[in-house]
Order: sequence, then C-alpha cells, then structure tokens
Amino acid sequence: MSGALLTTERAERRLAAIFAADVVGYSRLVSADEEGTLSRLGTLRRDIIEANIDRYSGRLFKIMGDGFLAEFASAVQAVSCALAIQTETEAVASGFDDAQKMRLRIGIHVGDVLVTGEDLMGDGINIAARLESIAAPGGISISRAVHDQIRDRIKTTFDDKGEVFLKNIARPVQVFAVAEAKSVAPIKATPSALALPNRPSIAVLPFQNMSGDPEQEYFADGVVEDIITALSRFKTLFVIARNSSFTYKGKAVDVRKVGSELGVRYVLEGSVRKAGGRVRITGQLIDSATGAHIWADRFDGELHDVFELQDQITTSVLNRLLTHVQIAEIERANRKPSTNLHAYDCYWRGLSEHWKQTKSSNDVALVHFLKAIDLDQNFSSAYGMAAIIFAMQKQNFWLADVAQDTTEAIRLARRAIELGPTDETALCRGGHCLGYLAGELDFAAECIRRGLAINPNYAGGWSYSAWTHQWLGDHQSSLADVRQWERLSPCEPTMLQGKMISAFAHVYLGNFEEAARLAQRIIDERPNLMVGWRLLAISRALAGDVVSAKTATKKAMELDPSLTASGLVSLAPLRRAIDIERLKEGYTKAGFPA
Repeated sequence: MSGALLTTERAERRLAAIFAADVVGYSRLVSADEEGTLSRLGTLRRDIIEANIDRYSGRLFKIMGDGFLAEFASAVQAVSCALAIQTETEAVASGFDDAQKMRLRIGIHVGDVLVTGEDLMGDGINIAARLESIAAPGGISISRAVHDQIRDRIKTTFDDKGEVFLKNIARPVQVFAVAEAKSVAPIKATPSALALPNRPSIAVLPFQNMSGDPEQEYFADGVVEDIITALSRFKTLFVIARNSSFTYKGKAVDVRKVGSELGVRYVLEGSVRKAGGRVRITGQLIDSATGAHIWADRFDGELHDVFELQDQITTSVLNRLLTHVQIAEIERANRKPSTNLHAYDCYWRGLSEHWKQTKSSNDVALVHFLKAIDLDQNFSSAYGMAAIIFAMQKQNFWLADVAQDTTEAIRLARRAIELGPTDETALCRGGHCLGYLAGELDFAAECIRRGLAINPNYAGGWSYSAWTHQWLGDHQSSLADVRQWERLSPCEPTMLQGKMISAFAHVYLGNFEEAARLAQRIIDERPNLMVGWRLLAISRALAGDVVSAKTATKKAMELDPSLTASGLVSLAPLRRAIDIERLKEGYTKAGFPA
C-alpha cells in the first residue's frame, strides 16, 4: 500500500504507433462452438496477444470482445509484435480444420492520439482500425507512415496497395500489406528511453559499503535514503524514488543505461566507509547523456557528524544542479526528522528490513521502529513507519490481535501527523493508515495532499494517494496517481502494487477485461501472491467467464483457506455503495464462501 489531489484529468496528445487486431469470422466460430471458441479466444489473448504486447513493450488499452487495441512507442515495436503474433497464431491454427481455424487481421498506423485516462482516441486509432478491417486473414496492413519507419529496419517484403479510401476517413491512405508475415521471424524490440522531465532530473544509486562488514549495509543504504529525501524536497528537481534506484544495488552499472532506463539526466554514485568512530563518504555526479563527471568529492568526519556529511554532499549536488537555490532552502531540506543518531540508526535498520516485504522481516522492522520511538519520542517518521507495518499486516492477514493492533496503529498514525506537520512521509503514511484502518478518508486525503505539496517527488506518497482516491470512489484520479508513482519510480520492484491498485480501479469502472489482464500480470510475476488470484477471479466472474473465475478462486483458496467474500469486501474502506456491491457481486459469482 502506499500531491495534490487530482479531481480532473487533463487530456494530452502524443504520437503513438497504434495496433488494431480482430478475429476473422468470430461470429461464425461462436455459432458453431460457443464454449470451445470462448476458451480458445481466452488462450489466444493471454498466451499470444498479451504476452507479445508485453514482450515488445506495448500497452493493451482496450479489449472489445474479439478485438484488441494496443499502443507502442515505435512502429518497429508494433510491427515486430504483429509479426510474432501472426506467426504464433498461424502455428496454433494449423492444428484445426479450416472451419475451426482462429486467425487474426491486424492494422497498424502511426499518428497523433488524444489521451483520456487509460484510453486513447482520435484519427490515429480510427485509421488503425480501418486498416485492420481490410487486412487479409492472417495478414497485416500498415499505413505509409508505418512503412517509412520500418522498411529498412525489419527484414520482410511489402505489397503496395496504393491509396485507399477508408470508411469515415476523409483522405485516402496509402496502404501496404506486409507480405508472408507468417514466415518472418519476429524481431525483439528494446524498450524506448523515458523522456527527460522539463527540470533537472537525478537518480541517486546505492552507495558501495566499503566497511568490509556486510552488517553495515543498512548504514550505507540509510545514508543514500536521506540524500534522496533531501534532494526530493526541492520542487525544482525531479528525483527518482529510492525503490527504483536500489534495483541497481550490487550491480556494475553503465550510467548512460541508467539514465535511459530511469529517464534522468544526472546520476549520483558513491561509497561509505564506517570504521570505529569515523565515517568517510565519497560521491560523484555524472551526466548520463555523456558519461562526463561533473563533480566529485570526499567527506570525512566523526560518526556523530554523519548528518553533516550527508548535508555537505546534498548541498554540493544542489549547487551543481540548481542555479538559484537559497541557503535557507538547503538548510530546510537537509533538516533531519531526528537528531538522535541511535534512534536514526534503528530507523535505518527498520527500513532495511521493511523493504524485504516478508512477514518475518516486517516483524523485525516493527521492533526497530518502536525502539527508535523509545529513543526519540518526537521522531515522526518512525511513528509513521510503525503504523504502516500494522497496515501491511492487516492487508496480508498477519495481525495477531486485530482489534488491539488496529487501535495501536491508529494511535501511532495520529502521533506521526501531530509530530510531523512539515514531514511529508509522516503526513502521507499517517494519513494513509487513518484512512485504511479508521475509515477517516477525507482527513487521510487532506494529509496526503499536504504531504505531496511539501514534496511532490515523494513517490510513495502517490501510492498512498492512489489507494485513498480509490476508497473515495475517484478511480480515474487513482489511476493518474499510479502513473505519477510509476514515473517517479519506473523500476519500482513493488510496482505489483501499482498493478493491484489499477486492477481494482478497473473492476470498479467496469473495465473487467483490463482488470483481468493486470491480474494475470501479477500472477505471472508472483504466482503465490493470493491477491492476484482473487483479482483474476472477480474480474473474470464479472466479465461473465465464471468457469475461469472459479478456477482462480480455487487457487486463491489453496493459498488461504480462510478467505470469505464478506471478509475480503471488508478489507477496503470503500465509501461508495456501488463499489461495495460490485466487489460483493464479483466474489459471490466467483464462488468464494459467503
């Protein structure tokens, strides 16, 4: 679980390669064998269409019965994906007689599209759909715009069909058929680089622990987390979240690749050596576009000066990245939530355990956070993290005493907010817990709004905002919050949670096929994560595929035999009756015990 509240979503435009596919003669196939056709369509969608769209870095944004629409960042990705899909579909079809073969038509166009939430609209979509309608069974039709971009990049031949008037399209479109698509081996496309933000952008990579003691990893990680937090409080910077930065921990990295994968201009890397009572921190700032070193320095001091050393690094980086930063602002950003080094040491140890995301590690983390509070009873961030541990335990059915632990979590959350009126982590974490555990959704939303106003770079805050918007019933804003979270943390290892939030949002919005697609992706990544199976169960059930839904329910019940429909519905503090009823309907139809 994990800014201003987004009450409206501003439409934007972008250039995209649009892929449209449709099953040939679907009505005839259903008429001949309804059950078999539906089963084969589900397999085709899951194992061939969705698998290849993911493989070629595309996004399936609409399913219409036997039709599919997807977007790609490039024409090469879209056509490579189409070739792979047609090759695999034809291979499956070869096992059936002509009357039973399930084949696809595919159309692809590159054009301007209008973005409205998760959906795309405009002539770019319409032209791709019309190109699909004139494609041969098992074939691919592309526009001139696509042909010009791929003709020297994909080894295949093209049949020029000339200019064709497409239905409801004002001007003729020059059409090319991709010849002998089924015989062409697909070409794996590499994911496109993220666009740079319109402000200085930076990722702080994990510092190397030079202490010679693996037990000191938490200390090096804590130093980096604090530098990230300090930098992120500057609204004039775009700072990648800790969870994405730490996916590079222990790896030899190419900063150019890091910059491309995270969508940042600058990368900060360094090392920490802690020996006896002294600390040495080194850092170097690199331009990811050129690989050039912009700044490097070494900071030495006593262990009790570690906060000052971090501040020196932060200030030095800021002086390079920003041209108009006031000293007072730097001092404010560098202000620590605790001046007690022993309390902060416990806090770092707690975070190190928390990120492991297991029951045992969260139990250990809670001990560290509570000890930090004992050492510094005004440590707002520690109160917030302790409350979050209890919230996670509730979500995963790990609470030992539900009533007692919930009461304690609410107390900790209130104290975090009281002590941390200018601490974005305390406001967002405390607010989230009060919304989830006490049902105080309006207050939760206000706390999270205040936290994100202080630090819009706080990626975790956007996840908390997404959950709160969802519970309030504002599902489009919830999806927008997830997208902001993903951009600030594009390599987020816990982004399964983003898929979870989005899947539930699509259930409430009635987009059951999209919810099922996201649920399947959760299952593919974590087959033993029960929430993926129950999401798949309710989305399939609400879409009318009760057989598949009950199969998913059986798997969820194997993972946790105590599940009941009423218990699962009560997990979420939903405000809208319509959302509660939809969830009840889904669990009931899917066959969960009452």
